[in-house]
Amino acid sequence: MHTKLTRLLISTALVTAATGVSAQDVTLTIESWRNDDLTLWQDVIIPAFEAQNPGIKVKFTPSAPAEYNAVLNSKLDAGSAGDLITCRPFDASLALFDDGKLADLTDLGGMANFSDVAKSAWQTDDGSATFCVPMASVIHGFIYNKDAFAEVGVEVPTTEDEFFAVLDAIEADGNYTPMAMGTNDQWEAATMGYNNIGPNYWKGEEGRLALIAGEQKLTDPQWVEPYATLARWGDYLGSGFEAQTYPDSQNIFTLGRAAIYPAGSWEITGFNAQADFEMGAFKPPVKAAGDTCYISDHTDIAMGLNAASPNAEAARTFLDWMGTSEFASIYANALPGFFSLSSHEIAMEDPLAQEFVSWRGECESTIRSTYQILSRGTPNLENETWGASAAAIKGTKTPEDLGAELQAGLASWYAPQQ
Repeated sequence: MHTKLTRLLISTALVTAATGVSAQDVTLTIESWRNDDLTLWQDVIIPAFEAQNPGIKVKFTPSAPAEYNAVLNSKLDAGSAGDLITCRPFDASLALFDDGKLADLTDLGGMANFSDVAKSAWQTDDGSATFCVPMASVIHGFIYNKDAFAEVGVEVPTTEDEFFAVLDAIEADGNYTPMAMGTNDQWEAATMGYNNIGPNYWKGEEGRLALIAGEQKLTDPQWVEPYATLARWGDYLGSGFEAQTYPDSQNIFTLGRAAIYPAGSWEITGFNAQADFEMGAFKPPVKAAGDTCYISDHTDIAMGLNAASPNAEAARTFLDWMGTSEFASIYANALPGFFSLSSHEIAMEDPLAQEFVSWRGECESTIRSTYQILSRGTPNLENETWGASAAAIKGTKTPEDLGAELQAGLASWYAPQQ
């Protein structure tokens, strides 16, 4: 009897111990498209979290960027996706939430550290549910070679007239291609072209929201005129820009062959590593001196919870930590150019990143005009804007024709524009 009781107690103790270990020893897996961030997560972010949360381990398992959506969707359908899902902005993530693949995080404590604007890219249209924790935005503008500007004797432009005068001076000098950008891949023409300079025309959120409401049309002057400005860019992009790819443009600039690069702040880390000259940045020039400036401060990346995760409690602990100033500071400074969306004041160590983020205090912020709601149908306005922007720069279609084509495509499926 005594022996049986002893065995029973030992057996119960072992089961309890094993259960206790399994309850604490949780491993979370993160799905992401940012495969270039692997070292950052492994060496900096994850150790900082694990130091404060013993018993929760984290693995960062990225996919190739171009394959991420397809890979993630297949994993979610198969029930093999990770616990934490890196979220693209707006419709792609909203579709996952509507399909029951992402959990509702509205009541997560860390959400209190993000404004409604910061959360808007990962909310339902009515704002009633938030399903991803905002991580960072990217800001559009122009990066320039300070040595080239000094050699040519030009200053940073603030108006469009000054901008084209600078391009003319660099072209006349002959030692640099004025601007490094091609149209081969098309998306750059829209992202670093149209949606870079365009907010100064359509007045940022005012125009973007009016387009969604059907109160403005893509044939209105404020939506057509940026194409006319882009049409002037073609004279300054160098010979053969039509066949120039995105990596080609990056190399031309970082090798010191071009003076200006129409940019997103996501370029900072790579350019810092590759360029051996000092760089500066300037915001999209306004149409006339004294005009209010607008910048594309685009909500870019967030983190959500796989609704089917068996480790939801631990995953929510991680997501809560992502709302802290510690995470915001680590992420923003380890990846200069990806700016925290939290309400915490974050000091930027990289001077180029600080230049970009300083524009938030000078200009009105908006996001890319095509990303929310307007690209849910066919034809997809975002993709159509790629082709239109490239055509404007190459001069193959007039700005007016491009506006008419885009408006017809949007009106073909979007009721407020009909």
